[in-house]
Amino acid sequence: MKAINLKSLVATMCAVAVLAVAAVTTTARADDDPFAVLNKIKEAGVLKVPVMTGEEPGYIKDPATGEWSGFYVEWANEIAELLGVEVETVETTWGNLAADFQAGKIDIAIGLNPNPKRGLVVDYLSVPLFTDAWAITVPAGSPIKTWADLNKPEMRLVVQKGSTMQVVAEALCPKAQITPVEDRNLAVLELKSGRADAILLAIFDALQVKKEGIGEVVLPEPILRNPATIGVARVAGNQGYVNFLTNWVQQQRALGLAQGKLNAAWEKAGIDLSLLPPGFSF
Repeated sequence: MKAINLKSLVATMCAVAVLAVAAVTTTARADDDPFAVLNKIKEAGVLKVPVMTGEEPGYIKDPATGEWSGFYVEWANEIAELLGVEVETVETTWGNLAADFQAGKIDIAIGLNPNPKRGLVVDYLSVPLFTDAWAITVPAGSPIKTWADLNKPEMRLVVQKGSTMQVVAEALCPKAQITPVEDRNLAVLELKSGRADAILLAIFDALQVKKEGIGEVVLPEPILRNPATIGVARVAGNQGYVNFLTNWVQQQRALGLAQGKLNAAWEKAGIDLSLLPPGFSF
């Protein structure tokens, strides 16, 4: 049996210990780096952004070219330009955003409403980009005027699956028959076919549906305002990213840039904003 060289053994153990400490330290530094996410986006050269069909005028897809536009896409391009990267679009739905963040498919989502389930994996900016309100699209002549009118067993209420709309419906209208569907187009089909009494939508989305000649828009009493903010994946090293985006949002609101973009987008889309209550500010 070979004799063990004590000095060599001690030297080897010390070397292994140093390497282990170095590895732990390197990992800790990477995790503690508040700019890790920002640097990763810059290194990749792209900002991965979700886009959705049936969500005009926020997301507009050109059927001829497949190119995306709309005010959400414009905002994404402005953010990407500041970072020195290009936008990479990822087609998805509101209900899939949490899974998309977890899978690393997207880097940002603009216009999100705080959602407790999604909030388990998403960090929301504390400052909203704009303020919306919850509305319903109903058939012409519908008597529904309040949340109480909707909260009845015979009422059939359609929402987008996995969205904040579903959370609101389940909280305020638990007695109603709530039907979750994948997107706004499917919700509209439910109403047009007579299988629904109302669709729960953000007010500006409801106005877009009305502009297409479908139903009437009601702001149920009491009016519920909801913040539309930005979400990013809840991962180590996103503090600098969140801080950058928060400063960008504050500038957008303070200089009237966000409000101006929305006004221009809705005017271009022919959306009538006269239904908004007096003093309503987005």
